[in-house]
Amino acid sequence: MLLVDDQELVRSGLRRILRRKDGFVIVGECADGSEVPGAVAEHTPDVVLMDLRMKKVDGIRATRDLRSAAQPPPVLVLTTFDDDDLLSGSLRAGAAGFILKDSPAEDLIRAVRTVAEGGACLDPAVTGRVLATYRTVAPSSDGDGNRLTELTARELDVLALIGRGHSNGEIGRELGISGVTVKSHVGHIFLKLDLRDRAAAIVYAFDHGIVSPGDTGSAV
Repeated sequence: MLLVDDQELVRSGLRRILRRKDGFVIVGECADGSEVPGAVAEHTPDVVLMDLRMKKVDGIRATRDLRSAAQPPPVLVLTTFDDDDLLSGSLRAGAAGFILKDSPAEDLIRAVRTVAEGGACLDPAVTGRVLATYRTVAPSSDGDGNRLTELTARELDVLALIGRGHSNGEIGRELGISGVTVKSHVGHIFLKLDLRDRAAAIVYAFDHGIVSPGDTGSAV
């Protein structure tokens, strides 16, 4: 895991929460978004825990810059600012999710694990507002929902579980199918619905009533 935050005190606190004995290995730290591409290339982390507000290069730009990497790691945004524009901007930049810094430690641990395993995690405290802001800026891939008819019943099941934030492994266990099969279904869903990533799939699932905030639990 790579920690990115311009405050040493915050990074120190994260190190105390995300401990090796619990299965976390912090391979590097950055104090600014400008340091992220080099650190990712050097350490190849499984997940990047990214602050949003930094002095030179902010977390949104750093997240967007990572998309040009050969195998970009998933990014979980961690912020004290429940600013809808910033958080929706992080989704548009390609983040796999966000969690507020005042969340309980167990929620942070769960979120990091979910994102590292290929899932998506949006803090339920602000999810509704952030998705509303996201929709006003992100281009719509489907104006009337008719593309849903292109999905098979199993693909609809997979989309619903993506909408609830499940990783591919969790989807496989839930549906009793292999990881390879899950990956194939996800690829077909993205292609048929013209979706860029799991964040876009979550928005789609919300917009078309496949999931709702009450379905999400601690993460959607």
